[in-house]
Amino acid sequence: MIIMILGILFLYLGAECLVRGSSRLATRFGIPPLIIGLTVVAFGTSSPELLVSISAVVQGANDVAVGNVVGSNIFNIAVILGVTALIKPPSVHIDLIRREIPVMILVSLLTLGLVGLGYVSRLAGLSLCAGLVVYLWLSIRTARKETKAAEFDLPLSPRMPVWLCAILIVAGLSVLVFGAQLFLTGAVKLARDFGFSEAVIGLTIVAAGTSLPELATSVVAAIRKESDVAIGNIVGSNIFNVLGILGLTSAMLPMEVAGIGLRDAGFMLGFAVLMLPFAFSQRTISRTEGVVFLSIYGVYLYLLWPA
Repeated sequence: MIIMILGILFLYLGAECLVRGSSRLATRFGIPPLIIGLTVVAFGTSSPELLVSISAVVQGANDVAVGNVVGSNIFNIAVILGVTALIKPPSVHIDLIRREIPVMILVSLLTLGLVGLGYVSRLAGLSLCAGLVVYLWLSIRTARKETKAAEFDLPLSPRMPVWLCAILIVAGLSVLVFGAQLFLTGAVKLARDFGFSEAVIGLTIVAAGTSLPELATSVVAAIRKESDVAIGNIVGSNIFNVLGILGLTSAMLPMEVAGIGLRDAGFMLGFAVLMLPFAFSQRTISRTEGVVFLSIYGVYLYLLWPA
């Protein structure tokens, strides 16, 4: 229990540093906070998923690598966005509705197709990686054209030196990963003490553990009224998980997919699709919509329970 409490403390501290550093960096260079959330914050908080998937594919545990991507994407929307909405409903930037959420739906559909085929080839992996590069280039290029630094309404001073912003971001990411590992270790031990099976631990605590950095970052960002960072982190992480993590791991070693079914990938696609009308309605994710996400996730866990 003490280890879990320490893990939560480190998660908060890491998220605070990451949000502060990334927001000030955005202001300093005239980069929209949404883009920072979609790239630096999202990719950084996805580092646990990247490490787990690479380790899994090297050891031949293909289902762990693919399941890590699918499970994390489900958790990111259903739980992280759901909890964030309950704490402080975040507003949704129009660019997310027009571009990023549709891209997330598209990559979720691609994942469903790959799972249906039962095989992710090296060519498919390289194509996903190329898609990530194109997506990043287009996002940054479009955002810099449409948004001016003077239009930002950040509660932070833009005078922080760039090197200090970088230190805050790197330190925040490092502390987030360390905190997630501490929490995960404590939670697994506690679950074993209560007699839960290894399968239940793996499908719940371990799957959620790699997404704890995203959870901490989005919650802290929402509390600090950095909605673009909060939601951008979630959407960006989901895009990166498919294009970056699944792409990189399958480019390294082609993977057969056997244990991950269409049901799991279907839930991932379903959550992505559901986010679009929720985001479009009043341009915010309300507490009621947060409860809907969490409730559907409960149904998903119930369906997984017999396994």
